[in-house]
Amino acid sequence: MIDKLEEVERKFERLTADLSNPDIISDTAKLQRVSKERAGLEKLVEAFRAYRKVLADLKEVEAWLVSSDSDEKAYARESLPGLKEQRDEMEAALKILLLPKDPNDDKNVILEIRAGAGGDEAGLFAEEVMQMYLRYAERKGWKADILDMSPGSVGGVKDVSITLSGDGVYSHLKYESGVHRVQRVPATEAQGRIHTSTITVSVMPEAEDVDIKINPADVEMQVMRSTGSGGQSVNTTDSAVRLIHKPSGIVVKCQQEKSQTKNRAMAERMLRAKLYEIEQERIRNERDSMRRGQVGTGDRSEKIRTYNFPQDRLTDHRIGLTVHNLPAIMGGGVEDVITACRTHYQAEALKQQMGGGPGASA
Repeated sequence: MIDKLEEVERKFERLTADLSNPDIISDTAKLQRVSKERAGLEKLVEAFRAYRKVLADLKEVEAWLVSSDSDEKAYARESLPGLKEQRDEMEAALKILLLPKDPNDDKNVILEIRAGAGGDEAGLFAEEVMQMYLRYAERKGWKADILDMSPGSVGGVKDVSITLSGDGVYSHLKYESGVHRVQRVPATEAQGRIHTSTITVSVMPEAEDVDIKINPADVEMQVMRSTGSGGQSVNTTDSAVRLIHKPSGIVVKCQQEKSQTKNRAMAERMLRAKLYEIEQERIRNERDSMRRGQVGTGDRSEKIRTYNFPQDRLTDHRIGLTVHNLPAIMGGGVEDVITACRTHYQAEALKQQMGGGPGASA
């Protein structure tokens, strides 16, 4: 691990020196790239330097154990346990920082919540979970926008889509996806029987805005006489333009203007818009596929988490976590559960990395 960290430190120092290089300073794109890369290493390097200082202190104190000075020996025996504990904590933190970074961690998310099995009660619980995440987002200082919401027949929601924007939203919420089960006595239940219902939660990183770049070699242009009724120059000049985008087979045509140049420009805008729409459709299909993979069918047996109201208990079945005080959790106090999930999966990724298995992003 020390070898890896020293290599990272050397890279950090090179990038720091590059920020004073006139050739890089004069190139805005290079300067931004170097600054961003350096900033991405800064936290790790600072942690490594602090860790190295603790190792040096520990080595010095251990040497005092064999000193002839009784005061130095006593100080060493008193200081050693604390320094060792500090070393172990910093070492564990460094291992986490060395894990491969999930490229989606800094992205905003689209949060989808849908009522599953359980009828009206599922819709009521879906709304409560929606409010839980909205309150949690408010505590984190994130911006929330409800994109679409279908109300239930007796209140609650059938489904809702929300965008959450802020610092590291996906890194916090990515383990919330799956089937959430609720066990409680519905308000409409006269016999006091406990009902079990489910909802599905899906957390998807928001795709970046698509920047459509058209390769001129991919476009065939044909010119022709404009057709139809028109002004004086219609049918007398080859002003109409047809563009054929060979990779996609899309064909657009424009003859609105008298100028071939203007018609080509308008045709290019039309082609760009069509290609953009195709790309957006691809992204939507990927999101739908991701959501289906995340939430399964909504069946009770696929649950990741249970909210048991009679026992005031939340259980995350993936990590074996049980916590109490459901009113506080539903009020947005879900940070401890989210942190426990993140810590668990970071530890799993660390095991894979230390064991030489395939790297896992945490």
